[in-house]
Formats: sequence, structure tokens, C-alpha cells
Amino acid sequence: MPKFLIQTAASFRIDEIYRYTLNQWGASKAESYITDLFAAFGKIDTHEVFSRPIPAEFGVDGFFFKYEKHFVYWKYLNNGTVGIVTILHERMHQIERFKDDKNSSFQNNT
Repeated sequence: MPKFLIQTAASFRIDEIYRYTLNQWGASKAESYITDLFAAFGKIDTHEVFSRPIPAEFGVDGFFFKYEKHFVYWKYLNNGTVGIVTILHERMHQIERFKDDKNSSFQNNT
């Protein structure tokens, strides 16, 4: 079973995504979207999702990939586990939102 850790900011974002999808398209779509999102997390370590380095202007080491309408930001933690740092919608201003979330998640390497 793939190992990954959902960090605080990412957990908050997952809850937001679920609630928004539930309100817009119903429980079935919300559950399916989140289930498939978690399946994508499990594919990071096996390189089944194409990840790129986070751009230098973000000021952190890590990677990201696109999942449907969202960008998933992640990094390897000190123990080698994949840490899901945050998940941002493609329409969000990536750098500003990322800075909001990075202060808590990229500093925590456990």
C-alpha cells in the first residue's frame, strides 16, 4: 500500500473540495472525486502521475502535478514518505495561496 501523509493545509483543502463538489454535484460525485484524488496520491511514489518541480519563485523544494481541476503540491518528508502539502484549484492565484499554505506544511518535515 502506498505511503503518503496528508499535511494540515492539504487536509483543509480536501475538506473544501469535498464540500464544494457535494454542494454543486452531489454526494456521489464528491465521493468519487476525493477517492480518485487519493488514488492519485498513491501513484506519486511509483511515478504513475507526472510531477514537476515546484517553480523557484515559490521558494520551496517540492513537486506538483495536475489532477483534473486542481494542482497537488507535495514533497518527500525526512523519513522518505510523500507529504501532500496542499491542493489548489487551477483558478486560484497559485503563488499567493501557496504562500498561505506553505508556512505550516513545508516547515513540517515529519
